Amino acid sequence: METINRLEHLSDLAIFVQVVDRQGFSAAARSMELSKSAVSKRINRLEMQLGLRLLQRTTRAMSLTEAGRLLYERAAQGVALLDESARLAAGLVEAPRGILRVTASVTFGKLCLAPLIPAFLARYPEIELQLTLLDRFVDLVDEGYDVALRLTRKPPDPLVAKALMPVRYRLCAAAGGLRGRPIEKPADLAGHNCLHYGLREFGNEWRFQRDGEEVRVRVGSNVMVNNSEVVRDLLLADMGVGLVWNYAVDRDIAAGRLLALLPEWTPVGPFGQTAYALWLPQAHLPPKIRVFVDFLAAGLRETPA
Repeated sequence: METINRLEHLSDLAIFVQVVDRQGFSAAARSMELSKSAVSKRINRLEMQLGLRLLQRTTRAMSLTEAGRLLYERAAQGVALLDESARLAAGLVEAPRGILRVTASVTFGKLCLAPLIPAFLARYPEIELQLTLLDRFVDLVDEGYDVALRLTRKPPDPLVAKALMPVRYRLCAAAGGLRGRPIEKPADLAGHNCLHYGLREFGNEWRFQRDGEEVRVRVGSNVMVNNSEVVRDLLLADMGVGLVWNYAVDRDIAAGRLLALLPEWTPVGPFGQTAYALWLPQAHLPPKIRVFVDFLAAGLRETPA
């Protein structure tokens, strides 16, 4: 038996199946747009590689040998499976369907993304959404995600980014958390317990900007946590003053449970003021990713910053 080149071997098997299905070399050659001699050479090569006679050929007839019949039964199943796999794969680029793996931060995923999921899946019922909420950056290649939703100052290269919605920090507190000491300027924060999202992102220095002016205030805190909802809960428990994403506390501010502080000043955080959808660059963007990102952009566009 000759040394077998696997790719050529698979190709020769597919031609063998065509010859049997079409009941002849000429018909098989026409169906594959090959010459009859090219088909004959491929079948001869397959027989030499296997060391088996697969077809009995005369000038007027062709029949399968016993070995040929056994090979055909298995090879035909393999060719049919490849054809079906190709059709399924092609279907993923023809319409929005298939598994869509998405990751987002915990609070953004719960408060901003989750409310949109029912309408999205109702519109695209052939998509299966797998959502993972993580308060860390992920590697889309290593971890196998299609889309990451992240708040970032600058989307990382080489990822493709689409802006989804503006975001900003709110400086806020419950009335009891102020301990009777009003905050009228950033410097007044120095005597308060100052809570924020993240363990190292802000450190112990908070920055505020107004009309081109920037002020830095050194603050202290007895607790740090990497979840905005927990910070919000601590503020509601009168634990102090907090810097929190607007989407985590705007309802509480509107309801009067939390007070918005220093509204004329803009807190400067490490994550910028935009939520992005991030995905890997690819020549042909799968429809499932395209419709998901477009749906989010439309659904989140009117969210106030």
